[in-house]
Amino acid sequence: MPPSVPSLPRRVAHILRTSLFVQVLCALVLGIVVGKLWPGFAADLQPLGDGFTRLIKTIISPLVFCVVVVGIAKAGDLKAFGRIGLKALIWFEVASTLALVIGLLAANVVQPGSGMHVDPSTLDASAVDAKTGGGSLPSTTEFIVNAIPTSFIGAFAENELLQVLILACLVGAALLHLGHTKVPKVLPAVEQAQEIIFAVVGFIMRLAPIAVFGAMAVLIGQYGLGVIETYAKLIVLCYAAAAFFIALLAVALRMVTGLSLWKFLRYIRAEMLLALGTASTESVMPRVMQKLRKAGARDDAVGLVLPTGYSFNLDGASLYLSIGTLFIAQAVGVDLSLGQQITVVLVLMLTSKGMAGIPGSAFLALSATASSLGAIPAGAVALLLGVDRIMDSMRVVTNLLGNCVAVFAVSRWEGALDLEKARRVLDGEVEEAQETTPEAPAGEAEKATAPEAPAQPTKETVTEAG
Repeated sequence: MPPSVPSLPRRVAHILRTSLFVQVLCALVLGIVVGKLWPGFAADLQPLGDGFTRLIKTIISPLVFCVVVVGIAKAGDLKAFGRIGLKALIWFEVASTLALVIGLLAANVVQPGSGMHVDPSTLDASAVDAKTGGGSLPSTTEFIVNAIPTSFIGAFAENELLQVLILACLVGAALLHLGHTKVPKVLPAVEQAQEIIFAVVGFIMRLAPIAVFGAMAVLIGQYGLGVIETYAKLIVLCYAAAAFFIALLAVALRMVTGLSLWKFLRYIRAEMLLALGTASTESVMPRVMQKLRKAGARDDAVGLVLPTGYSFNLDGASLYLSIGTLFIAQAVGVDLSLGQQITVVLVLMLTSKGMAGIPGSAFLALSATASSLGAIPAGAVALLLGVDRIMDSMRVVTNLLGNCVAVFAVSRWEGALDLEKARRVLDGEVEEAQETTPEAPAGEAEKATAPEAPAQPTKETVTEAG
């Protein structure tokens, strides 16, 4: 007797119930519609996205700590961990500098601000202060000093990832030094805590579609679609430059590991859509860490490279800052010389490293760059206030993919990447990791598609066993 085929409504209901990607996509479209039709109501939905982001942030620090401690303890080689960190920093510096240079070249060729003839005196500089909260970017010395924790608990309470990383390295090194015989219960306890945290991530991710709906409705309701027409040339240039940079990332990933960036993007498509909807890479950091581990990257490499990249490897922000600086200069009629543009790169290489977690950091970096040049009025930065939120999607995608490629590349160089497992996962052989939401019970997808299939090992089982 042939197996019964579920009806179309049942198949659609099953996909909506189990596919995080489809849920987030529907929420994204619904948010755009609500923001367009009822902008006043959409403004009241801000807590939906903010609440989700706050929940995710509460578990990032303990998750990073557990993954790094377990990674160091299981790898059994602190020197290898140091090499991973050094190679990651080299990769980050090369990638972010390349992004800055690409942005400058693109802005010189396209000239997105030419012909605007803006009078800087007509711009409201106080709006930039309101956006940044009157803050400032830390100097290089302050950035380094602030990375050193002053309190074990304080590093977690303030969600300082670099401080948490340092503490995790110290604890992992102590476990290696003492050995499992002196502290036999500590490592299993940390591993169990890690599993609990990933379970909490699964619970929180059930709220992802609600968060995307609220965040997208607020964006469209507040800014509308008209801003796209006003800044069309700048927006197209930024997204085109980001697409070119991502293409370079794909080439680099293929050359270093032989893996396909397109397949990886398909593998994390739900997380990418969530990051786009909430305009935050932090909202997907726990899930991306989990998926990178499932894709064959070793725990210590994932635990060190990805969180560090959130502070040191903001490729999308680097593209935006370099293009934005030249856009402002062109809009107010300032012709920057080659020497001044080199100064832009050097200044942004430093200021972009201290941007993570600071409100309005892009405007602070732009203001610092304008001040260092002395040729661009600081108030001219206000030109980008109307378009900054539209650029979040470009920054989020580029930052996230840049850091994920860094994890694969550094892991490959250090021998911390299971290439065979990575290929199987990215080829879709482990479908459960891609398609189902955290609440979907194991095996549910197979039952829906083949309810009468005879009992035999599934492809997922074979893959996990392998």
